[in-house]
Amino acid sequence: MPPKTYDAIVIGAGHNGLAAAATLARKGHAVLVLEAQSSIGGMAKNVELMKGVFAPEIAHLLYNINPTVARELGLGTIFAPLDLISLATVSLSPSGDHVLIKDGTPQDMAGKSHPEAAKYTEIYQRLTKFAGLLGQMSTKTPPSLAGGIKDITDLAQAAGLTKIGLNLKLMGKKDMREFLRVLLSNIYDHLLDDLTDSPLSGALAADAVRGAYAGPRAPGTVFTLMYRLGNGAMVTLPKGGMGAVADAFGKAASNSGVTIRTDAKVAKVMVADDRATGVQLGSGEVIMAKAVLSNLGPKSTMMLAGVEHYDVEATRRLRHHRAKGTTAKVNLVLSEVPEFTGLKGDLAHARLIIAPSATYVERAFNPVKYGELPQDPVIEAVIPTLSDASITTDGKHILSAILSFVPYNLKGGWSDAAHQELREIAIKTLETYAPNIRALILEAQVLSPADIETLTGAPGGHWHHGEMGIDQVLTNRPANQLAHYRFGPAGYYLCGATAHPGGDVMGAAGRNAAMQVIKDGVLK
Repeated sequence: MPPKTYDAIVIGAGHNGLAAAATLARKGHAVLVLEAQSSIGGMAKNVELMKGVFAPEIAHLLYNINPTVARELGLGTIFAPLDLISLATVSLSPSGDHVLIKDGTPQDMAGKSHPEAAKYTEIYQRLTKFAGLLGQMSTKTPPSLAGGIKDITDLAQAAGLTKIGLNLKLMGKKDMREFLRVLLSNIYDHLLDDLTDSPLSGALAADAVRGAYAGPRAPGTVFTLMYRLGNGAMVTLPKGGMGAVADAFGKAASNSGVTIRTDAKVAKVMVADDRATGVQLGSGEVIMAKAVLSNLGPKSTMMLAGVEHYDVEATRRLRHHRAKGTTAKVNLVLSEVPEFTGLKGDLAHARLIIAPSATYVERAFNPVKYGELPQDPVIEAVIPTLSDASITTDGKHILSAILSFVPYNLKGGWSDAAHQELREIAIKTLETYAPNIRALILEAQVLSPADIETLTGAPGGHWHHGEMGIDQVLTNRPANQLAHYRFGPAGYYLCGATAHPGGDVMGAAGRNAAMQVIKDGVLK
């Protein structure tokens, strides 16, 4: 019996893989998605911690779903429902003098304008404006520069770059100079030039380095914050949890005719005459295709096809691709809502940031350099059950916490004792702000960066599948000469977060890779 044949096979049913599959299927192509795990979604899915209680396993909020992707795939429509709840941000202070940040404007707990509101708003609006320039690149293939100047003179690429240059010029000389000045600056100095070292500056510093192997004093952290703000920086909670995000992308794909198979681990990408021709599963089953797209990391993607299909320079560049995960996840099931000292009204519904100052964020980064756990971690937390009762039962609540600067290569290894120590650090830190939280804990889940790598295949357990520094974005994502989504053998493509425009749940990398496949004429 001859093997089944599709126009395209997508390896991995994370949101980018599903976006790639849906984009190709909507162009009339037969597409198969193969997922090694038993469920789709990658980092964007729920986990049942207790009967009827569903926590966001890894990612817990949406910031950057690309508007072009949402429109093209019909996300948020009757065909792929996705209801989003907007959240304010509260930057917590040990003294109870918390800061509420809503629509880019800070207030105190009494609802009065924060003393530094004008300066903060000026900084935030300026960075958001600059971020819009970067956002324009999110659905465009960056020039690979593999062919030197001829890549830049390609009409389509030149038009895109010219438009961005024109928009930069239209900002005016003052803003243009400021954009170029801050591009490689560190967020610590940029903030403290105008703000005090407080929860207000701490919140922005924490956002600039979340998921990164860098403290706020590292050069280029203004750029990483702008990159994060590229699609408007809305903080939203998906109704139904992150599983609703996976479902929306999954329905967009299946409604377009995509076939999705779970528990189907790809063992090898078949290559003949330096062209990808299909895949072989761990079971030995062979499936043929004209194009193969990988939602995995670049090293795993290369190994599936075989290193013999890559030149020495490409393998060298990929070997130096930086992907040291520094983000851990702690999920707590609580018997009731914890009481946060000084938190007024319904503000426990908000995104809660533990970063009392920019200096606190910098100090929290230091231990990771030595493979040690931070004793005073930066935390982004949310209690999704306060906004969405559909993910819980019997009055229980979930506190979902993302801890920054937790090492992938922990000194002594990630033993059970190390997981228990991280759990205790998280609870102890939360107790500073919610003294009764320990007594409310019914169940806990602790995921180290190494656990995240095992669960999702993300290189190094990295939140963005690779550092988002200026040397690993645009023409250098994942590496120079490999930034056009094409990856080694003809018909083989990268479609995950290690491709442009990178991490966060936005779907643009998958959509862009699919568009490149079509542009290359691989599917006829």
